[in-house]
Formats: sequence, C-alpha cells, structure tokens
Amino acid sequence: MAAYINGIGTISPQHTFGDAPFLETPQEFTTNRLASKEPDYTNWIDAKGIRRMSRIIKMGVASASLALKEAGIEKPDAIITCTAFGCMEDTGIFITKMVENNEEALNPTPFIQSTHNTIGSQVALLFQCQGYNQTYSHRAFSFENALLDALIMIGENHDNILVGGVEEITNISYDLLNRFDLYKENLSSSLSLFESKTKGVIQGEGASFFLLSNKKTNVSYAKVIDIATFYKPESQAEIQTKILRFISHNAIEANDIDLILLGKDGDVDRDENYQSVAKKLFPTNALGAFKHLCGEYQTANSFALWLAAKILKENIVPSVVLQGDKPSALNRILIYNQYRGNHHSLILVESC
Repeated sequence: MAAYINGIGTISPQHTFGDAPFLETPQEFTTNRLASKEPDYTNWIDAKGIRRMSRIIKMGVASASLALKEAGIEKPDAIITCTAFGCMEDTGIFITKMVENNEEALNPTPFIQSTHNTIGSQVALLFQCQGYNQTYSHRAFSFENALLDALIMIGENHDNILVGGVEEITNISYDLLNRFDLYKENLSSSLSLFESKTKGVIQGEGASFFLLSNKKTNVSYAKVIDIATFYKPESQAEIQTKILRFISHNAIEANDIDLILLGKDGDVDRDENYQSVAKKLFPTNALGAFKHLCGEYQTANSFALWLAAKILKENIVPSVVLQGDKPSALNRILIYNQYRGNHHSLILVESC
C-alpha cells in the first residue's frame, strides 16, 4: 500500500515553490499570521482564468500544476484534495453580501466557488481529468484521509494520483477563530516560537500537492509507507501505546527511525506533551519541528510531508528544522502531529 512521491508543488509562508533553495533563508514573522509566499500565477494559469479564481484556488491550481510538471505527467488518473474550511474568501464575500443586500439580488458566483470541492474541480477542468475526483473535509484529519484514500488506490493498482491539501487565511476566518483565544497575542519571532512558553499558536496557511505512483522514477522524492490517526486519547500512556503499535505494525523499531518530525505549535501545554512522547519513546532519535515555518492549520501535515520528502531527497536536515543533534543517517522519517490535543496522526516516510 506504499506509494512513491514523484512530484511536489508547495506554496507556504516559506520560499518553497519551484527551484527555491531548501530553507536556506527561513522567513521570519513577527505577527501571529503567516501568509504564504505566492508565485507569479501567470506562469501557471491563463490570465483570463486568474481573474475568476480566488486566492486559495490559485494556490491549489499552481501547486498541482508544479507537482504534475515535476513528475512528467500531463494528466493524473485521479485527483484527491482536502481542506478543513474550504474557500473562506468566497464564503466571506457571499455571506457579507447576503447581509448587506438583505438576501436579495445576490451574485451566485462566490457561493458556487465557496464549496470545499472547488479546488479539485478547477484542477480537473484545467487538466481535462475525468477520472476519480474526491474532496475530504474531515477537519484536522482531512489530509490524512485524502492520503489514505490515495494509498488504497495505489494498492489496487491505480497510478499517478494527485493528492493535495489547501488552507487559506482571511480576515473573517482569523477574527472568527480568534474569538476562541487560539492565537498568541504577542510574538517576537516565529523562528523562536518554541521559546515563548505561552498559550496559543500562530495561524498558517498553504497548499501542497503530491503526485503519487506505484512506480519509482529518477525524480522520486520518497516513499509514503503508512498512515494512522487516533482521536482524543485519554492519557499520555494511550498516545505512547498507539505510536508503538504503529511502529510495530510496520515491522520496525523506534531506533530504526532516523528523524521524528514533531508538530509542535508553540502552545506551552501541547509542546510539553510532544516532549514527553519524544523523551519516553525516542530518547536517542533526532528531532525536528515544522510549524514555526508554516504556522498551525488543520492540513499542516501536507507541509510536513513536503518537508520530509525534501529532507530525504536532498539528504540534509535544515538547521531551522532540527531540535537538537543531527541524525547520523536519513532513511526513515516519522511525522507525529496533533491538532489542539484532539486529532493525532502518524505518517511514516522512507527514502527511495
């Protein structure tokens, strides 16, 4: 059920799109909102089409286009996308106009383009893909479910499956979520996020698409081996048991994993939980983190998978990622992420 990653397109708050150097100059933010570094979309999307696309659709289409280009594939056999909140910009426009116009004479376009599956539909239209097209909106398990669906299809001898996770920040979405005291009030630097020792996170966004195949090529990044999720564990002991069970299921031991990528988000309580897991289960493993680079959002694991795949292909761990000593080898990476302490996920990635 494993799959090779043969192409990637990622837009994030870091310079990750295209041939950008691999996190050589990490972008620093002093606000609690990390906006993506967007490319020149005219290189990827027809100028007339750009005018009709919202920001999240442009990010998704450009990322998907780059993933296919890297893999040398003109049209995927299937498209699987995921987003927790969907196209928030168009949703906000439609709801605002509905209030302002007293629910009369409304433009239907923002409503049509506000649905979660708009991104996958636009990608399918662009590449004339009439095959399997699915969108997952399973909150903080959205990307994991999309990736699992792709692995199942790979196991059934389907090939060239495009999988992507997309999320955006808007003023409306930020204001709504900030009512729940999710975000840090003061931030000196996103790159020193884990030194803050305060409650709250920094909001992020991004788009990451992967071309998955059952065939290895000369451009393959890495191999996705397995995925697992679990919801609202009752104790640290249960978390550790499930992680050990996942490792055992894949016929390896903890020491066989060269790097543990932790989804530490800067919240002092949850980061202590990550440290507890690392200390108990992976005392000698190299540790890394990624949310100080992309921020926290419900499909942030798509950025983590890009990072793991790049590390394995480049055979280097950027210093901004490491949380201690360098690994002695780079053959296997485990991504362990949690969202607000409820949604826990594991992704095992191996070198080609």
